[in-house]
Amino acid sequence: MTDFLALGADLMDIDGRPVDTAAWRGRVLLVVNTASACGLTPQFEGLQALWARYRDQGLTVVGFPCNQFGAQDPGTHEAIAAFCRRRYAVDFPMMAKVEVNGTQAHPWWTWLRTQAPGSAPDGAIAWNFTKFLIGRDGRVRARFEPATPPADLAPAIEQALAQRPQVPA
Repeated sequence: MTDFLALGADLMDIDGRPVDTAAWRGRVLLVVNTASACGLTPQFEGLQALWARYRDQGLTVVGFPCNQFGAQDPGTHEAIAAFCRRRYAVDFPMMAKVEVNGTQAHPWWTWLRTQAPGSAPDGAIAWNFTKFLIGRDGRVRARFEPATPPADLAPAIEQALAQRPQVPA
């Protein structure tokens, strides 16, 4: 199995600081490509609610702004961060803007697409707010397409949080 956290060795947060993905080892991750000017942008509210509800149990929501779909996140990192904090009180980790499809896709997204390809050709991300749930063991447990409201993910998150990773003998 690929150590997906190592694929994030070059990750920068939205404020321009390097991200230590090792801190997420053993946590359940909900990885989402986001956009600030999309019809689905109100999903930030639901993502923040999941983060607030489950973070103390081991969930980390990770947002990745992306401008590949309808140019719906064209702003600077500063503008995106300010919008998310002001409009939706987002305080879950937000990363620097990335591409999720194509030859310039961040390695996390290339890996996610191969692990849970969904219905699009070649596992491509179809639109903003595609969500991947990664278990404590580092395996992709589910892919949720953009129209799936964050609240609908609660049962899958609870199941993932209840599962403890196997300890090697």
